[in-house]
Amino acid sequence: VGLILAGQGASAQVPLKEVAHIREGLIAAGMAIEIDTYCDTVTVRLFRGLNFLNGLKKHASDLGYSDQQIDAYINDSVEKTRLEGIARARLAELGAVVGQNETYCQVGRGQIAQNTTLGWLLR
Repeated sequence: VGLILAGQGASAQVPLKEVAHIREGLIAAGMAIEIDTYCDTVTVRLFRGLNFLNGLKKHASDLGYSDQQIDAYINDSVEKTRLEGIARARLAELGAVVGQNETYCQVGRGQIAQNTTLGWLLR
């Protein structure tokens, strides 16, 4: 019975893009990079960000995803474009306006003040 259940669990594994913790973490990281790109006064905490991304990879590994599955997800250009679009849309919802760099700074400072995941990735 244990082997049957283990086999069913492996076949029932959802694609990584459907794992909310991983997806949301990558979106937050993308938002942080976008703020860093357009704002001179709010920057990404590089080592914290790297540790955060390594934590996401470890989480995926702990869920049973292989290094090959994780790498395939990370290197999927269609998924990267989709996540970047979500990150940019969320930044816009928070008040970031393309071409108005100070709005990215305002969003970053606001997220830092609220101690959100995004704010935790910034300084």
